[in-house]
Amino acid sequence: MDVLVSLLRALTCKLRGIRQLTEKEENDLIEGWRPEPLVPVAFKTQAHLKYNTVTGPPGHMITINGKECVNFVSFNFLGLLDSERVKQKALASVRKYGVGTCGPRGFYGTFDIHLELERRLADFMRTEEAIVYSCGFATIASAIPAYSKRGDVVFADEAVCFSIQKGLQASRSSVRYFKHNDMDDLERLLKEQEEEDWRNPRKARATRRFIVVEGLYVNTADVCPLPDLVRLKYKYKVRIFLEESMSFGVLGESGRGVTEHFGVDVNDVDLTCANLENAVASIGGFCCGRRFVIDHQRLSGQGYCFSASLPPLLAAAAIEALDAMEGDPGVFSVLRTKCRRFHEALRGIPGLAVVGAAFAPAFHLRLERSSGSRDADVRTLSRVADYCVDRRVALSVARYLDKEERCLPLPSIRVAVSVRQTDEEMDTAAACIREAASAVLVGYSLTLSRSSMDFSTVAI
Repeated sequence: MDVLVSLLRALTCKLRGIRQLTEKEENDLIEGWRPEPLVPVAFKTQAHLKYNTVTGPPGHMITINGKECVNFVSFNFLGLLDSERVKQKALASVRKYGVGTCGPRGFYGTFDIHLELERRLADFMRTEEAIVYSCGFATIASAIPAYSKRGDVVFADEAVCFSIQKGLQASRSSVRYFKHNDMDDLERLLKEQEEEDWRNPRKARATRRFIVVEGLYVNTADVCPLPDLVRLKYKYKVRIFLEESMSFGVLGESGRGVTEHFGVDVNDVDLTCANLENAVASIGGFCCGRRFVIDHQRLSGQGYCFSASLPPLLAAAAIEALDAMEGDPGVFSVLRTKCRRFHEALRGIPGLAVVGAAFAPAFHLRLERSSGSRDADVRTLSRVADYCVDRRVALSVARYLDKEERCLPLPSIRVAVSVRQTDEEMDTAAACIREAASAVLVGYSLTLSRSSMDFSTVAI
């Protein structure tokens, strides 16, 4: 600090023309300067450095630190990750294509199996065309700035996931967030924009307007009110971008997502995006919609243009997963039944609240009472999750980039349901979570009570 003060004084003097530093003084200042580290100094006690190690595939069962557990962590909703038919299809493609492509789609990275996957996805979603990305996170993050540019306006739900936030940031558009699933608040913003357009019609003609939402929100585990969004779309002449990573392969009688769930025409949504890394148990993502909309991304979607294309073995696995979904449409009803059963089993646990729709296959367990410290709440929930892992029930605390998230979700344990989990396993897991809450949260509640008493004494 002393060196910095001396440097500032010296520079000030120089600017005022009082005195110029001698060569020795300059060398002394340079020698004494030490740059700050690029990242904060990390300690081994920090939670993000104490990660668990997974051995083997994270299928129905998962081996964590050498201990085999029932998997309630992975988004393997349809149980396709350890499907034998999917594995055999992927192995056959390895023998035919190898393990990678070593090039983006526009530079000899397009194989026939990529085109087949895009055709199959378009047929499954009943749209004109689909485009496949090699990274699920980059799909929506690339699609948004491909259409929305500087000067355009985006109305986004405040609970949108991190990949959407990065896409909005990359678009450099004017982003106006509305309260989560609050259609009155959204309409208020749309009316304000309409009034602004009336005052400046020349600017309005060059401004595009978008609504960006998730079908099933990963951070809140509830579904968007799509029929109301479609009504507002036509009333205020805006476009809808729908992110369906958590609802694709989950909602609807055939797993087509939130449009099928509500009976909304898929063409009422201008762009539908989803990743292939949850229900489909592969890698990458896709966008689907009208042909002229999708073709625009082939030269404007940066994640498509500049990333190596999806490895053929993963494209083959995704196609086989689609075959399995189409061949067994009853699996979606089974999944919803299991979700409702497990939701009900976890309700009423003292100290924990179940957050999310009853049909959501990935929902949250949050503390009923917060300590007022986010770090303390995360540590408490981590102890609950660790208690369960020790008893062969795999759970994990939801992790976020705290300083990057625009609307940071409350600390929670994220629970994932799969069609492979039996009723007995779910009952055992619910009993284990109840036991963990009783063991961990009793001391936690006493601490909160004492803190409240201390505060009351001070207030008196």
